[in-house]
Amino acid sequence: MSNQPDLDGLGLAALVRDRKTSAAELLEAAVERAEKAQAEINCFSALYPDLARQQIAEGGLAGPYAGVPFLVKDLGVEVKGAPVTSGSRAFQGNVASRDSTLVERFRKAGLVFFGTTTSPEFGLTLTTESTLYGQTRNPWDTTRIAGGSSGGAAAAVAAGVLPVAHASDGGGSIRIPAACCGVFGLKPSRGRMPMGPAKTEGWNGLSTVGVVSRTVRDTAALLDLTSGPETGSRYVATPQSLPYLKELERDPGPLRIALWPVAPNGTQPDADAAEGLANTVKLLESLGHTVIEAAPEIDGTALAKAALFTISANIAALVEERGMVRGHPVTDDDLEPITASMVNLGRTVPMVELAKANNTFITAAIAYERFLDAGKFDLTLSPTLHRAPDLLGTMALTAPSDQMGAAVAGFAPHCALFNQTGCPAMSVPLHWTAPTATAPAGLPIGMMFGARYGREDLLISLAGQLERAAPWAQRKPPVWVG
Repeated sequence: MSNQPDLDGLGLAALVRDRKTSAAELLEAAVERAEKAQAEINCFSALYPDLARQQIAEGGLAGPYAGVPFLVKDLGVEVKGAPVTSGSRAFQGNVASRDSTLVERFRKAGLVFFGTTTSPEFGLTLTTESTLYGQTRNPWDTTRIAGGSSGGAAAAVAAGVLPVAHASDGGGSIRIPAACCGVFGLKPSRGRMPMGPAKTEGWNGLSTVGVVSRTVRDTAALLDLTSGPETGSRYVATPQSLPYLKELERDPGPLRIALWPVAPNGTQPDADAAEGLANTVKLLESLGHTVIEAAPEIDGTALAKAALFTISANIAALVEERGMVRGHPVTDDDLEPITASMVNLGRTVPMVELAKANNTFITAAIAYERFLDAGKFDLTLSPTLHRAPDLLGTMALTAPSDQMGAAVAGFAPHCALFNQTGCPAMSVPLHWTAPTATAPAGLPIGMMFGARYGREDLLISLAGQLERAAPWAQRKPPVWVG
C-alpha cells in the first residue's frame, strides 16, 4: 500500500486490525524500504527479516501495535536470535540469547522485529559513525551527521522506513538524532523505563530508553505500553495520573516557560539555533504561554568532568566483562581510539571521584528544580542543537581528540543535564535552516523542552499542542524511501 509511510505506527496497526493489509505485507514493504535506505544513508547494522517472518508465522500477535514492523537500536537492547554489537568490533559475532525486558514489552504490544539500527561504539559520541559499520548519513543532507547515538534509528524514521523506532539516551542520544533528522524524541525520567533483565540502570542511572517517532502519538502510546517497574528496580518514576495518549489529546493550560539559551558550559546558540528559538517563543506565546528568559545556576564544567568519569568507568567495566565472556581480553586495537582512551581513564578513576560525580549530579538536580520552583516555571526551553548538524567526521571516535572534544562540547550542550538530573526532556522538530546546495529542503534543528522529574505528561501535552499548531510529519527529506 503506497500510503504506508505516511501513517504512524498506530495507523499501520489499524490497517492490520481492519484487514486492509496483513502483518506479512507490512513487513515485506518495510524490508524493501529498509534496503533502499541502507543503500543511501547506511542506517542499519543488521536486517533479519527471517526472524520477523518466523514471529508472524508463530501467530499470537496482539496489542495496539499488532503486526507493525519495528527496529531496535544496536546498543544493549537484545532481541533473541539477533546480532547485538553496540557498534564495536569487540562485540562482533555476538548474538542475543534472550529478549531484553523492554523487548518483551514491545512484543506484548504486538511489534514485529526485523532489524537493528546503527550506533557509534557504545553510544559514546553525538554522531553515528564507527569503524565497524561506517558513517550513517542524514537524510536531509547526506554530507552531514544523523546525530548520535541513536542516529540510525532517527535517520530510518526520517527517511520513511518506519514511523517509529527504538532509541536510547545517556547524554542526549534520543533528542540529538531526533533534532538532526527532524523527528520527535522524548527522553523519559530516570526509573520510568525498564533496562533489564540483567541490569536495571545504565551508566549509573544516566541512560534510559524510549523511541524516536514522526508523530507524538506513537511516542505517547509506546510510553504507556512499555513504562513501569521491572524486577529489581531500585527506584521508580512518579506514576502518571492519566495514560499519555489521553494527555496528548488535551492542550495544557497556560504554561510559564523559562527560555534558557546559553548552556551550562557557556555555549551560545548560533544564528540558526537562535532564530529557531525566537520562532518557537512566538509560537508558544500565540498559544497562550508565557516565556521569560531565565537560567538556573549550574556548573557545566563540573558536570562534564563528572559525566566523563562516570561513563569511562562504566565502559571500562563493560569491556572487562566482554573480555571474560569471549575468553580473552579486549585490547585497544579492538576499540576506536577515543573509546580506548576512555577505557584507560575508567580503569584509573579513583573511587572518591565517582562519589563526587554522583554528588555533582544530585546538586544539579536540586538546583534545576529549585530554579523552576523559584520562578514558578512549568518547563524550560533551549535549542536541542546549538548549530545545524555537522559534517561527517568531526565528532567520530576516530577524529583527533581535541577536535572531537571541542565539537561535542558546543553541539548540544544542554542535553546531558537531563540525564544527569534524571528529569525528562523532549526535542520537537520546530525549525529548519535555509536551503543549501547539499540540503535543498534545509536542515532541521530541534527545540528542547525540559520538565520536572516525572512530568512526561506535561511534555506530551505540550508536544501535542505544538504538533497541531505547527505540524511537521508532512515534511519529507530529500532521501525519502516511502
